[in-house]
Amino acid sequence: MPIRPENRWLYPIDWTQLSALVRFRRAGSRCERCARPHLRRVAHLGDGRWWDAEASAWRGSDGALIVLEGGVSLARVRTTRVVLACAHLDHDPGNSRPGNLAALCQRCHLLHDAAEHRWQRWWNRYRQRAIRDLYEDPRLARQRLAGTQPLAIVGRDAKSHSDDGRYR
Repeated sequence: MPIRPENRWLYPIDWTQLSALVRFRRAGSRCERCARPHLRRVAHLGDGRWWDAEASAWRGSDGALIVLEGGVSLARVRTTRVVLACAHLDHDPGNSRPGNLAALCQRCHLLHDAAEHRWQRWWNRYRQRAIRDLYEDPRLARQRLAGTQPLAIVGRDAKSHSDDGRYR
C-alpha cells in the first residue's frame, strides 16, 4: 500500500528494500496468513475461502486446504488480484524489526488493521467536532442541534433587518 507523503518520515530510509525482503524473500511472494500468491488473480467466495490453482484445491482464510461440502455456486465466486504489502504488526511504522513485519494480502491487511482504522475514524470525528466547537458561532450550533435551517449570521458592519422590515 502506498505511504502517504505526510507519513513518509515515520518509515526508515531503506523501507523499500526492507519491504521487498519481507514480501519476496522471507514470505516467498505469498501472504503469510492465508497463502494467497502475489500479483495473481484469485477466485474467492468473499468469506476468506479461495481457490488455489497451483494445488487445485480450496483454501480457508488461514491458508489450510479445505473441502467444500455440496459444491460451490458459480454465482458466489468472485475474483481479486492479490497484491502483497508489508504490514507493521504493532501499527508503529518506526518499529521495523523483522519480527514486527509481515507480508499480507489486501484482505488480511485490512482485517489486521480494522481496529486501528475504527480508532482513526473516531479520532478524526472527535478532532473535527473539537475544532468546530472552538471556531463555530454558537447560534449556528444551536440551530443545527434543533434541526432548523441555519439563518445567515450578519456581521457588525452589515445592515440587518428587524422582523418588521426596518433597518436597525
